[in-house]
Amino acid sequence: MADVKWIKIVTDIFDDEKILLIETLPEADSIIVVWFKLLCLAGKQNNSGVFTLNNSMPYTDKMFATIFRRKESTVQLALNTFEKFGMIEVIDNTITIPNWGKHQSVDMLQDRRDYMREYMAEYRQKQKLIACKTDRKVNSKANSKANVNLQEENKKKNKNKNKNSITAESADSLTDYDSEFELLWKNYPNKKGKDSAKKDFIKSRKSGVSLEAIEKGIEKYKKYIEHEKIEQRFVKHGSTFFHQHSWEDSYDYKVKNPRIFRGEREEIRDEDIYEVL
Repeated sequence: MADVKWIKIVTDIFDDEKILLIETLPEADSIIVVWFKLLCLAGKQNNSGVFTLNNSMPYTDKMFATIFRRKESTVQLALNTFEKFGMIEVIDNTITIPNWGKHQSVDMLQDRRDYMREYMAEYRQKQKLIACKTDRKVNSKANSKANVNLQEENKKKNKNKNKNSITAESADSLTDYDSEFELLWKNYPNKKGKDSAKKDFIKSRKSGVSLEAIEKGIEKYKKYIEHEKIEQRFVKHGSTFFHQHSWEDSYDYKVKNPRIFRGEREEIRDEDIYEVL
């Protein structure tokens, strides 16, 4: 499953009331480091801010201490502080970051990419126009006949371009994206964020993604959910699946270690942790 390579952090985070209060505590620096490590791990897992191993086993204090390379007592102090300040929430013995999706949405990154694509397209077009004007000026002075030929050639290119544009628009109008999406939506296991999902679906189809590829991706994800016995609350919202192009992900089935999965809060040895990782 694709991970998020970045996390959003506001520049005035150290002026935040909660961070200011944490800085008055013993081991303040270590607690703040644990907070940033939690944020990075949440982005790497890309699991809506829910800390589970293989989507089934909740992370424990000892597991966090191991992967963060910090004392277990320090991690416990940090987690207790975060829970007290509402920075984390424990649900069914599972540590989560509330509103992770709201604060770490990939929409901003996608908007930035779209903006840069449009900007570069316009920039290249301006370069072509400048080059074309320069060629025409030179040709008009050197050889009027060659200049006429250039104008005729440009007219033909524009005519062919218009034909291609009309053909593309006609093809678009013949494709009923709404109907395609409704059929897929009926088959998707977590029907949340329909409007956003539909928008991203149509955008993907227009960019050349085949309907068959998305259908197969949904089926793979459903089989993965069934095989891994993922609870419904951990299944990706429809809006997330379509926005992240999750049909392109490879869903690998992993064999669970029976010594570790006997109970939710059973003490875990370091060698057990490395075995499942």
